[in-house]
Parts: sequence; structure tokens; C-alpha cells
Amino acid sequence: MTISPAAELSAAELAQMIDHTLLKQNSSRDDILRVCDEAREFKFKSVCVNPLWVSTVSEALEGSGVLTCSVIGFPFGASPTAVKVFETKQAVADGANEIDMVIDIASAIRGDRDALVADISAIAAAAHEGNAILKVILETSMLDDAAKVLACEASVEAKADFVKTSTGFGGGGATVEDVALMRKTVGPTLGVKASGGVRSREDALNMIEAGATRLGASSGIAIVRGELGESSY
Repeated sequence: MTISPAAELSAAELAQMIDHTLLKQNSSRDDILRVCDEAREFKFKSVCVNPLWVSTVSEALEGSGVLTCSVIGFPFGASPTAVKVFETKQAVADGANEIDMVIDIASAIRGDRDALVADISAIAAAAHEGNAILKVILETSMLDDAAKVLACEASVEAKADFVKTSTGFGGGGATVEDVALMRKTVGPTLGVKASGGVRSREDALNMIEAGATRLGASSGIAIVRGELGESSY
């Protein structure tokens, strides 16, 4: 699909940039299957869920062209690297095509580039071994600009495929300024995913204009319909 300039994006083009997301802890199997049905209907890029639901989603989406995405080290990023690697391998085995991992936020805050690269590299290797792509969640609301740049540079060095703004659970979401900074830092080759607080078509287009190539949202249906979603993610 050839993507139009942001202001001219059709609903179908916009849907193909959205990871339709359900990460609430109390989500039921019926909730998960409903989101899969919605993704099939609107042809979203992926369905993004917690690891527990990856096999359910992969099975429900089989043959639809919609990808299965799992979060890893979610939402705090404070698990040891070996645990994140195990989670990643299990998610891939269960059918995940994409992995969204949370960085070691404390390492970013203290400026420890080596720790960030080591952590991200290990998860990238595990994802890529299973033919999945890796998106690296920075949790931008907790970082100053220097730490955001450092985390983006570490993601490039570690051979990640995307950088992503937020978990949606960290007290803040995507901003146009953060997306622009991330795009400037990673250059044209990596993807940039804006997530957290993207609730309308206007929000989505603003993020895309700033450099986002993917959107994480639980308001995907409202976005493609030109309405306002109620969820904060």
C-alpha cells in the first residue's frame, strides 16, 4: 500500500498504521476475541496484547493478514534481561509477529548506554531469531530529552526495528514533540510508534506529521471513523 501524505490518509491507510491494543489486566477472553474481530473488520495492522493472550490472538487472527503483537517486560521494564528474553521467545513460540519491549528505564535515567544496548540487543536477537520485529518502549514521560536521545541511540545500536513512546501505564503518553525528537534521533530507517493518548484522527495525523509510522491505540475504531475515543491508551 502506498501511504498518502498525513492529511490525505484514507481510513483504510490509517487503519494499517494502527496496533489495535488491549492491555488491561482484567481483560477477559471475550474481550480479547472482540478486539480480534474488530481488527479483522477494520484491517488494523496488528492486535497488541499481554503475553498471556498471544496464542489466543494468533489463532483468532489466522488468515486475516492482521499481525499479533505482544508486550514484554510490561509495563515497568524492570525485569532482568534473561526474563525478557524468555518472555520474548515464549511470545514468538505462541505466534507473536511483533514484540514491544519496555527498556530498563532506570538505566536510561542514569545515562548507562551500555546497559541499555545489552538489554535491547538480547531481546532483539530473540525476536529476530523467531522472525518477529522489535519495538522499544522508552516511557518518554519519565525521561528528559537527553535520556530519550540516549535510549533511541541505544535502540539503533542494538538493531531494534522501532522506537515507541509509551506504555500508556506510566502517567503520560505520546506527544508531538517526543515523536519528532525520536524521529530526528533514529533517522529515516527505524519505525517510530506513538502510543498513549492517541484518541482521534486529528491526534493520529499530528503524530504521523511529526514522524510516527505506527500508532498504538485502543481507540482505533474511533480514529478511523473520525470520532473521539474514550480510552487514555
